[in-house]
Amino acid sequence: MKVLTSVKVNKVFRCLTTSAFIALLSLALISLSLNGCAQQSLSSHVYTSDTDGKAKQPTLGTKQPVSSTKQITVGAERYTKYLPLLAGKRVSLVVNQSALVSSHSALPSSTVEPEKYESSNRPKARLAKIKTSQRNQHLLDALLQRSVNVVSIMSPEHGFRGDKGAGEKVDSNIDAKTGIPIYSLYGATKKPTPDMLEGIDVIVFDIQDVGVRFYTYLSTLHYVLEAAFAHDIDVIVLDRPNPNGSYVDGPVLQAEFSSFIGMHPIPVLHGMTLGELAQMIVGEQWLDIDASNYNNAKLTVVPVQNYQRTAHYSLPVAPSPNLPNDLSIRLYPTLCFFEGTDVSIGRGTDSPFQLIGHPFVEFGKTAIPVKANSAALHPKHEGSLLSAHVFSYADPTILEGSDSKQTTHKRSPISGLDIATLIDAYSRFSEYNEGVNASGGSEETFFTRPDFFDKLAGTDTLRAQIQTGKTPAEIRQSWQKDLEKFREKRKAYLLYEDAD
Repeated sequence: MKVLTSVKVNKVFRCLTTSAFIALLSLALISLSLNGCAQQSLSSHVYTSDTDGKAKQPTLGTKQPVSSTKQITVGAERYTKYLPLLAGKRVSLVVNQSALVSSHSALPSSTVEPEKYESSNRPKARLAKIKTSQRNQHLLDALLQRSVNVVSIMSPEHGFRGDKGAGEKVDSNIDAKTGIPIYSLYGATKKPTPDMLEGIDVIVFDIQDVGVRFYTYLSTLHYVLEAAFAHDIDVIVLDRPNPNGSYVDGPVLQAEFSSFIGMHPIPVLHGMTLGELAQMIVGEQWLDIDASNYNNAKLTVVPVQNYQRTAHYSLPVAPSPNLPNDLSIRLYPTLCFFEGTDVSIGRGTDSPFQLIGHPFVEFGKTAIPVKANSAALHPKHEGSLLSAHVFSYADPTILEGSDSKQTTHKRSPISGLDIATLIDAYSRFSEYNEGVNASGGSEETFFTRPDFFDKLAGTDTLRAQIQTGKTPAEIRQSWQKDLEKFREKRKAYLLYEDAD
């Protein structure tokens, strides 16, 4: 196993004059500080790992530890780990707006990784200020500045700029700034075609994920690996943190419910990064290719330095139009299930994935209008007024109007996968329908898209459990055997240790 170690400070950096250092320090102080955690020794190759998998798993609702002040370095910023693999190669990037790198490493002449400054004799406090920077340059620009021969871009759902709504077709195009062709992986095809791969030597994948099985960037990664390995093209995954990395929870997907919103036998919350999942996909041979193809191409994962999966990580840019902030990302694993129901989760409002509401069934006292916007061209209940509960804070949350049967739920945090929220919503529909039946009114259907709900869950068991009145504890207990098997299987592919 290759271990990354500190090296001598770049001589040019050591020779900075006092005035130059003060100028640099001043610029650093006004930059945006990003959180990190204790340094770990990490490998940059697919088949290595720095954890034996014996770390204790956090439970649902566990408080996330406060991050240390040490700056993390995302895989894309660790140039010395992958630029040699791109030298003389024709490169295709699979990226979107989230493929950002920090400004302090933006210059082509900067060949020393940020972590290598740690061997400096400068005081730690001063060093921390130097390392503070804002991720505001796109990887495409950074690589072109370093004379990497980028010949094409492939874009996932939401497009290269990340401005397309959920499910909206993404067209192939030409990047106006660079003239590089952009091929859509969310249009006529979701898998790179032979024409897209013509003349490509290596594919670099760098997209921010949110750690949930049905978030489609994972499926895009699967198809990229599948196409690349079938055509003997190497893949480099530049890893990024998982903002929901504290949780391993939910039903494990059953093969008959496989779709683009869930392709692998993993739980809803898998607690892994895309780099780790790429290793798992290849290692478990989940690709639809001949076994011999696994030996004809290479997967390299460049890990995040100073990253601990349970540390809080605030994304520097929205990963998709309807996940605009940390709260929406934290609520996403639970609220996305309502996409298979008649409950709105805020598409077409100012608070997507931060509320639950319905025009007739009351979830709260807040009236929220639903209107089409660029992030939701045809939102659920468009033109109506929702009776909504808006989640001001994710921990804890109290639903207005909850009856005595929901006491436990009222005191529980909304984090990870909160089944009580789904059960509460279903019970509200049942109570509403009892009332309208007594008065001769029309019922409202909760599971309006049962097949889609089942694809999100990866099974039809969850829907049946909700309908038959199972408690959250009973439902969660039914997953434990499969979750333990998954935790055991994933150990071989983990790059980052779990906190105790």
